Amino acid sequence: MDELAAAANADPAEFRLRYLKDQRAIDVVQAAMKLAGWQARPGPNPSAGSGSVVTGRGISYLRYNNAITYVAAVAEVEVNKETGEVRVARICAGHDCGEMVNPDGVANQVEGGVLQTVSRTLMEAVTWDRNKVTSVDWASYPIMRHTQAPKVEVTLINRPGTPQWGAGEPMACAIPAAIANAVFDATGARMRSLPFTPDKVKAALAGAQPRRS
Repeated sequence: MDELAAAANADPAEFRLRYLKDQRAIDVVQAAMKLAGWQARPGPNPSAGSGSVVTGRGISYLRYNNAITYVAAVAEVEVNKETGEVRVARICAGHDCGEMVNPDGVANQVEGGVLQTVSRTLMEAVTWDRNKVTSVDWASYPIMRHTQAPKVEVTLINRPGTPQWGAGEPMACAIPAAIANAVFDATGARMRSLPFTPDKVKAALAGAQPRRS
């Protein structure tokens, strides 16, 4: 959807809303947009920056298993074009899992899913040779440190009287796409393979189309 929005020279959030018919889907996207202070414009970001570090924002939406929990995420990133490093500065999440028995517990699940998946998206990868797994410690299988964690903001939509759905995995599914779309907004490059390591980012930047002025 993000690529279709770019091809149509449309704002990626409004482009999604244009084709969503389910009110709960619309509500969760708008909740994430409001939390993020979303300002409509097509991507890539015309004010991403002219130095080595550029900024962008991206949005994603899904309904888990196409049947249950509704989630939307907005990611704000910084991309160092020289090193290929991606820093996720902020994630804003909209979440509707039906009736909530323990809203604080739901928020904790969403926040944990966001943080775990930011780490997975940027750096976590199992490696192996012909005989064994070679990522056997925190040096060969790095995870996100406290200093690298983004700010996480969550809006929960309670639906009293409706079925209670899961709140653990659904938000995790939205994070890689939101970050990838934010990298595109910042750089004009599309990321298609996890994790978004510096080498992959630099390769994507080398193959990206020239940015619109």
